[in-house]
Amino acid sequence: MTPITVPVADLLPHAGRMRLLDRAIEGDAEHLVAEVDIRPDGLFFDGTGVGGWVGIEYMAQAIAAWAGLKARAGGGTPRIGFLLGSRRYRCEVAHFLPGQTLRVRIRCDYLADNGLGQFDCRIDIDGTPVATAALTVYEPADPAALLQRAAHDRQDAPT
Repeated sequence: MTPITVPVADLLPHAGRMRLLDRAIEGDAEHLVAEVDIRPDGLFFDGTGVGGWVGIEYMAQAIAAWAGLKARAGGGTPRIGFLLGSRRYRCEVAHFLPGQTLRVRIRCDYLADNGLGQFDCRIDIDGTPVATAALTVYEPADPAALLQRAAHDRQDAPT
């Protein structure tokens, strides 16, 4: 894998506190490694730590960073994508604790021409795997049009 030299903010469509990744470390055509520092001022910090369930979002944002890296390599910019689902999410910890640095690893299993993708994901703490999942994502060619169409369909739905 190649070291990533751009800030993670340049790879993600997320902004402000919703940008949960702290760094994108390295990546290539099929992989990305990112890091998250668990801090008491984090968006999902509950007084004890960050619930293990947030690991799915860390994984999804690592996939988004991978897509942003690919977009930048092709002269584009990061686009909105959608997490369609997860399979086999398993987290060995109830909370990610303050002071821990999570290493989020994703691998693209497949990516169809229509933007549908499947990724194997893992979170490590100090080299020990603590969470795993398979995530299915969708990056439409025109996310704004998709969202506008969905809003229109909701307005036309019978009540």
